[in-house]
Amino acid sequence: MSYLKVVLSKGAVFDDTINILEKAGFEVAPLREETRKLEILSEKDGIEYILSRPFDTPTFVEQGAADLGVVGKDVLMEMGKKVFELLDLGYGQCRFVRAALAGTESERAESYRYLGQIRVATKYVRVTEDYFSARGIQAEIIKLHGSVELAPLTGLADEIIDLASTGRTLKENDLVVIDEVATSSARLIANQVSYRSSYERALDFSNRLEGVLSK
Repeated sequence: MSYLKVVLSKGAVFDDTINILEKAGFEVAPLREETRKLEILSEKDGIEYILSRPFDTPTFVEQGAADLGVVGKDVLMEMGKKVFELLDLGYGQCRFVRAALAGTESERAESYRYLGQIRVATKYVRVTEDYFSARGIQAEIIKLHGSVELAPLTGLADEIIDLASTGRTLKENDLVVIDEVATSSARLIANQVSYRSSYERALDFSNRLEGVLSK
């Protein structure tokens, strides 16, 4: 039997993904089991689920190791992989923001006039490069892997670009939003080749999820 291969991102959107699959009538009990298995078969639905880290999900799909995948738009923007984006699933909403320490606007403007660039800390280098390039702003981008909010507090950077959901972390670190870069939510994606070769099954999967969203 040939299984439809679907890669699901573990982490923030995983529980919501299982919930929407359940509402769409897919078998989800194997996905809810406490296990370290990363490949889970649903014989009933003819689906092989692959569980991956979010930043690996677009690679599995682009390279054809999976036919479909569920991952945040933020990851898609950063990875820039060649995949079809089939559906905005609506959950996992957050936004990319540009932020700086409160009360430093004049200081940062003066520094930019003097140095000709600003220092920006981020985990999302591609998103940040695209943002500043589109605005003709020279920026030195400093890659961090976590706790980006520390960069302005310690003098490592003038500004940050990072994901924010409630804005609470920004506020607690005395950071204010300068601009909203983009919004993000979970997306259903497809491999560009297998979407054509497995069109009927992929379309059925997508339509069942879309049916849940339309209710």
